[in-house]
Amino acid sequence: MSTTRRQPNILLFVTDDHGQWASGPYGNREVETPNLDRLAATGVVMENAFTPTPVCSAARASLLTGLTPSQHGVHDYIAMAFDRGPWLAGERTLPQMLQEAGYRTGLAGKWHAGNEDEPAPGYDFWFSVGSAYPLLHEGTRDFCNKGRMEAMCGYTDEIIAEQATRFAEADDQRPFFLLVSLTSTHGPWSGHPERLVRLYDEAAFVDIPGGESYPFGEQALESQSVDRGREREAQGQYYAAVSHVDEIVGRLLAAVDGAGKLDETLVVYTSDHGLNCGHHGIWGKGNGTRPLNMVEESIRVPLILNWPGVFPAGMRCGELVDHLDLFQTLAETGRVQLPFGADYAGRSMRPILAGSEEAGSWRDVQFGEYGTVRMARTKRYKLVQRHPSGPDLLFDLETDPRECRNLMDGSSHKGLRSDLSLLIEAHFGRYSRPGKSGTLGAELPQHNMTEAWRV
Repeated sequence: MSTTRRQPNILLFVTDDHGQWASGPYGNREVETPNLDRLAATGVVMENAFTPTPVCSAARASLLTGLTPSQHGVHDYIAMAFDRGPWLAGERTLPQMLQEAGYRTGLAGKWHAGNEDEPAPGYDFWFSVGSAYPLLHEGTRDFCNKGRMEAMCGYTDEIIAEQATRFAEADDQRPFFLLVSLTSTHGPWSGHPERLVRLYDEAAFVDIPGGESYPFGEQALESQSVDRGREREAQGQYYAAVSHVDEIVGRLLAAVDGAGKLDETLVVYTSDHGLNCGHHGIWGKGNGTRPLNMVEESIRVPLILNWPGVFPAGMRCGELVDHLDLFQTLAETGRVQLPFGADYAGRSMRPILAGSEEAGSWRDVQFGEYGTVRMARTKRYKLVQRHPSGPDLLFDLETDPRECRNLMDGSSHKGLRSDLSLLIEAHFGRYSRPGKSGTLGAELPQHNMTEAWRV
């Protein structure tokens, strides 16, 4: 493995609501993702990749800062009413650090970690979808182009791709960092290119378990669900959205290759969090139910890393990793200076990717949070705690992968529950800041849609 190369370009795809299960590299048998398949075949697939929190703004804030939500204080999606606030003010973000390290930095797509309508610190180039939500897959909408609001018409992700291509192809000797934040896989599950929707007219959707319900007091939100009589149509639209994203990934890779930059580019594909498309009877992510959920489809994300000649081709890694680790990996790769004294929960994945002995000491527990909900997950067990009074959940993922049997009341798992609970307490005792812990619930400022987790 080469270690002498200069700082690589970093092309980071962060899609919106793309569940890990809905892609070829993770075993989906029907969705067509040839570009992701090639990226995986010539790169590294992290088989057990997770989001720190299964909701948009909080997950993006964690990826950008390397901090847990209970450190940076964003715990839910930032609604338009609060969108213009500087919610990451005072935090050092990855693009800021890379810019200081000599990178030319750009954003094309969804920001959703604060004000969309003006460039955030750390970006030389800024093209955002603007603060007009909900998302519109096709039509006319406002974009923020380097601080100027411009109305543009077409498919939102294709407009994003055009701007991203211009940035990547620019004649500039500096390494670039480009965050391409695509939106197609987010609802509404309609309005996607008909030529792609037709690909799934005869699909059986065999990778979506049917007839499920989540039987622990949770109720699927009607506002985020779909008409059950048209569920298959919505699933076809979602698969078409995944294929549309895949096409755009291929287009960007071809543009970087055509500019003679691909061999010096680390390409990363991930999503902010997962999504249920009828799994467990849910349509949505962590806020697709009340109380909030931590089901596997909500928390698992795709994570593919491809760096020709540096990362192994065709490698699959089973370690538990998340966006906090991705932050550290990109920071190390870009040779940035991390803030002095900052306490980060993540670790660089470079030892895993290098197959070094240091990888043997990798953690065996994945933590997560969403407002007042916290999780500790090993490769076999998952404990979900809801503060202050539950209901709490314990699953054996080996014998019950669909999370149907709650083991909290059984005496045989009392020691395991205690051990995992202590791990949660220790983890968030360290990786929380005064006044920003999600367990404070309604005491926190109304900076985002906190009503979603007060219930």
